[in-house]
Amino acid sequence: MRPYHYLIFLGLLSCRSPKSDQESFSQKVRQEAEPMVTSEEASVGTLEQTLIDQGLVNIQDVIPDIMVDLKYSTTDNFFGEDVYRDLTNAYLQKEVAQQLLEAQQYLKSINEDFTFMVYDGVRPASVQQILWDNLDKPDSLKPLYVADPKVGSLHNFGVAVDLTIFDMSADSVLDMGTGYDFFGYAAYPDREEQMLKEGVLTQKQINNREILREAMTKAGFTGITSEWWHFNAYSRKVAGEKFEIVK
Repeated sequence: MRPYHYLIFLGLLSCRSPKSDQESFSQKVRQEAEPMVTSEEASVGTLEQTLIDQGLVNIQDVIPDIMVDLKYSTTDNFFGEDVYRDLTNAYLQKEVAQQLLEAQQYLKSINEDFTFMVYDGVRPASVQQILWDNLDKPDSLKPLYVADPKVGSLHNFGVAVDLTIFDMSADSVLDMGTGYDFFGYAAYPDREEQMLKEGVLTQKQINNREILREAMTKAGFTGITSEWWHFNAYSRKVAGEKFEIVK
């Protein structure tokens, strides 16, 4: 998200569709994301079975003590819509899940009460298309909010993860200064010093983010400049060479 895009985002919020349009959106999501489920697939759901069939792994099978709260399987996200429906488990490419296990082990070495809470893993292109099609913006502006499904994001390759740190002793996530999917400078890692000087962030909040970054970078992940919660296992070039976009 570029600096001036925050104002655009505020405009998007102020122009949200009326309830009837929101209901139509929800109905369309259900129709597109929930095709007929067979008895064999009923235990995991159609979307989840699709991920399994493409070789992705449930990260909790690799990291049993990790926590998952898929934000796109709730309404607590940028779109305010549940687009994952029956999918509540987070999936990644197998080697990326192993990499995340290394990060989790390092995090535990810092504080045994800490564990990751994952907000998003792989985002199938089918879901990306739903978001793209239903974003009420000109195509030229849509990439400011959602990756073009024709190009794909690293989430679509199953090599990106959105997450935070959960403190089991406090029974809550660490205070990172903003919530998930917050658009604005306060979420930008490269603006933290400025936000601290302006009193928008506290040193404690920045320290918490640094713990997250330390654990992830120790395992080979890299962050991005505009979202404290987002980490990539590979560059776009490497991801494209190693994997196909998840359908």
